[in-house]
Amino acid sequence: MKSLILSIAFVATAIFTSNVSAQIENGAKIEFNKEVHDYGNIKNGANGTCTFEFTNTGNAPLIISKAQGSCGCTVPSWPKEPIAPGAKAVISVKYDTKRAGAINKNVTITSNAINEPTKVIRIKGNVAPAPEGTSPMNTSGAPNN
Repeated sequence: MKSLILSIAFVATAIFTSNVSAQIENGAKIEFNKEVHDYGNIKNGANGTCTFEFTNTGNAPLIISKAQGSCGCTVPSWPKEPIAPGAKAVISVKYDTKRAGAINKNVTITSNAINEPTKVIRIKGNVAPAPEGTSPMNTSGAPNN
């Protein structure tokens, strides 16, 4: 009788554990091809746009609710529509390359992904100084910061 009760308890525990595991795995998952973009040495005023490709490897639509740059010089754009399971999409990040010096910025992505609901991707590199004879002013006439 004791062995029968223990066997039933063991089976019930196994079923409960497998059901909980299955529930945890259901949902959207975000997987990036790269998490860091290195501009290397880039010219002052060059195109500072880069892309981060990702895939929804889960079994539910992925919804990115927000992408936020670590400062105003780093501006992300992301798909506003849900990304279907298995589908690929791109987050584009534009960096203001009129700011000479080292680049080390983050973009924080908020989504419904069960594996990483908050994900940080990064850009890095170095922007060369403005060429001689050019003003360190932006188009509004204010100094660049």
